[in-house]
Amino acid sequence: EVWLNQSNDYAHRHLHNTGDKMCELASLYPNAKGTKKRALNQAARELLLLQSSDWLFIITNGTMTDYAHKRIKDHTGRFNKLYEQIKTDTIDLTFLKELEKKDCVFPDIDYRIYS
Repeated sequence: EVWLNQSNDYAHRHLHNTGDKMCELASLYPNAKGTKKRALNQAARELLLLQSSDWLFIITNGTMTDYAHKRIKDHTGRFNKLYEQIKTDTIDLTFLKELEKKDCVFPDIDYRIYS
């Protein structure tokens, strides 16, 4: 009930859609190198950050809900921007570096775990 209810059910659409897209990317680019690999790894980070149960818990409990909604929106938006850049081979290195610096968690992540 904490993680799926009327106050946060909208987020699950983003969670499922983003997860599907990450699996797609991992399958399309099984041997990425260089900047593309970095972008794929950052996309995987954004997905994991989006999937944090904290956001749904915060929304349900009504504490700092604006912050939780913002984090869901931010990670979804970042992931989608990376997704489009990867698919069109137009990766913005400045944007990528900014994200890598902002969310430098899971330094050894390998996007291929989604394939």
